[in-house]
Amino acid sequence: MLITELGKKAKIAEREIRIATSIQKNSALEAIKYALLDSKNIEQILTANKLDLDNAEQNGISEVMQDRLRLTEDRIKNISKAVEEVIALPDPIGEIIDGNVRPNGLRITKTRVPIGVIGIIFESRPNVTVDAAVLCLKSGNAVILRGGKEAINSNIALAEVMRNAIAEHINQDVIQLVTDTSREVSRELMQAREYLDLLIPRGGAGLIKTVCENAKVPVIETGSGNCHAYVDEFADLNIALNIVDNAKTQRPSVCNSIETLLVHKTVADEFLPKLAEFWNGKVQLRGYNAPVSEEDFYTEYNDLIITIKIVENIDEAIAHIEKYSTKHSETIITKDYKNAEKFQKQIDSSAVYVNASTRFTDGGEFGLGAEIGISTQKLHARGPMGLRELTTIKYLINGDGQVR
Repeated sequence: MLITELGKKAKIAEREIRIATSIQKNSALEAIKYALLDSKNIEQILTANKLDLDNAEQNGISEVMQDRLRLTEDRIKNISKAVEEVIALPDPIGEIIDGNVRPNGLRITKTRVPIGVIGIIFESRPNVTVDAAVLCLKSGNAVILRGGKEAINSNIALAEVMRNAIAEHINQDVIQLVTDTSREVSRELMQAREYLDLLIPRGGAGLIKTVCENAKVPVIETGSGNCHAYVDEFADLNIALNIVDNAKTQRPSVCNSIETLLVHKTVADEFLPKLAEFWNGKVQLRGYNAPVSEEDFYTEYNDLIITIKIVENIDEAIAHIEKYSTKHSETIITKDYKNAEKFQKQIDSSAVYVNASTRFTDGGEFGLGAEIGISTQKLHARGPMGLRELTTIKYLINGDGQVR
């Protein structure tokens, strides 16, 4: 009954926001931006977040995963800044993509329109609550959010702040939160074909597999990130050290951090000891100074653990990535143009880098303002999903009496 109630409200709200002007939508987003900067709201959000963090600690959740959950005043201000960046982006709705006049005089215009009602199922990062909501709102969609139980108090507080903020500008039911985090209710959302036009899971491999196996609505897979770095025989090893360190340790709990490091055999004896000394025990190097298994190569750790493999050549590195990757983000560190080109052409992932950290696979870093998730599939979106990825097309046909 909860999903039915939310779905009915979402359909009503979607019909209203579908025809909202850019000014109306941006006014609602401005209200969210300032609400997130209000000291009373910040206090309310941080109080709720502390409850989630206390529960996480009591339940033995790792410090790295607690960091994924943690909100601070600065992080809330950064979330508000992301809202501001979305406001500044052009509204994709109504964009004319293509058009032509047929020999019979029919005028056909291909335009961009909202998808409708979008469901988002995500795990423990409460910033996703805001990112998803504002991107859906700006692109003319209603959204039903279902976050993980670990962040439920934070998500309730954030959703309340946003809904209160937009109430004077637009139907507040364009943003709704599923407050029951049970598996039964989650499965109801996955099968709510009468109300949802699209479902986006954002999280680890387990969540995505569950959604894909149980959903009866269209799904875009996002988030699972078994990412790789390959240090080529022609790499600048100082650059490689900085890139590998950033890609693994800057924020290990997120999907664009690397999980496996591949090193060419001719530089391994120099590079790996240098890396181990640099990290000084901070990161567990499986396959170098700790055991490694076949299962490790498939694992998204979200932790200060990395799998190491020494390869004979670039072809072995590419073959390894193609076998174990989740098609998220991969990088090669090399000074050789041909190897760089070969790597980018042959690796079938949504983001393929040369001499840069995989941590840049992010909506904000790609100029999208924020992101709804990072699609690892090929239809209908791939890579960081911004406003345009939350739209579909409509053909508008105008005639003056033509019949076939």
